[in-house]
Amino acid sequence: MGYRLASRKEKTGDTIITVGDAVFGGEGFAVIAGPCAVENRDRFLQAALQLKKIGVQMLRGGIFKPRTSPYAFQGLAEEGLDILAEAKRVTGLPVVTEVMDTRDVETVARYADVIQIGSRNMQNFILLKEVGRTRKPVLLKRGLAATIQEWLMAAEYIMAEGNLQVIMCERGIRTFETHTRNTLDVSAIPAIKHLSHLPVIADPSHAAGRWGMVAPLAKAAVAAGADGLMIEVHPNPDEALCDGGQSLTPANFADLLDEIKPVAEAVGRQWGAGAKSLVKKSVI
Repeated sequence: MGYRLASRKEKTGDTIITVGDAVFGGEGFAVIAGPCAVENRDRFLQAALQLKKIGVQMLRGGIFKPRTSPYAFQGLAEEGLDILAEAKRVTGLPVVTEVMDTRDVETVARYADVIQIGSRNMQNFILLKEVGRTRKPVLLKRGLAATIQEWLMAAEYIMAEGNLQVIMCERGIRTFETHTRNTLDVSAIPAIKHLSHLPVIADPSHAAGRWGMVAPLAKAAVAAGADGLMIEVHPNPDEALCDGGQSLTPANFADLLDEIKPVAEAVGRQWGAGAKSLVKKSVI
């Protein structure tokens, strides 16, 4: 076993990562939401304000977009970081965004509260080392064809550089099935819980690729023990520059949170201020 630092043998208790009111791990549960990409200022701020009102703990928005086609929307780069910073100021919510290049890590770290490593870069070991040298929490998405051990080894690369704040994210793996974009591996959630002390969340949006499947997959992930969810939400999914087909409207997302809360409570989870108070008590 090569993931010593990420292993339960190294640390038997759960790692708890707190970012603002978002608590990942232990009895905490946090919801990250937002459009797939930061498309423009007005639209992203509209989404951010709606999500703040609904009650999320963190905003997401891509500013570097690794698209399959080189002709697809590639993100706004540093212009998008300024928009993320404004959304953070306006809402008070922390933000997470993806970094793709070692040359951008320092810049992204100045703006983002959590740095995301996307599925395509899970085994970009030089990039993993670079984000490991920051002291920002890292959200590590599972590679589309990665085994659980390979995923944990990727986390080890980050941790070996001194950054122990890694949030694992199951976002679906590639199988023979073509009806969905990917196949959400719900079994990976309890597997990570058994093998590692790191928190693990689920991204049912990228797994399904179809907005109508996001809610049942989200509830299944919560029931399986996920420490949080990452959901794509767009004010006008039909007009989204990328991944509109898997994005919920704010109204659908609000309904989903209402459905998730009793599931989370049934498995002993709390979010927001309640989760934060539990962390403070455990420290005291």
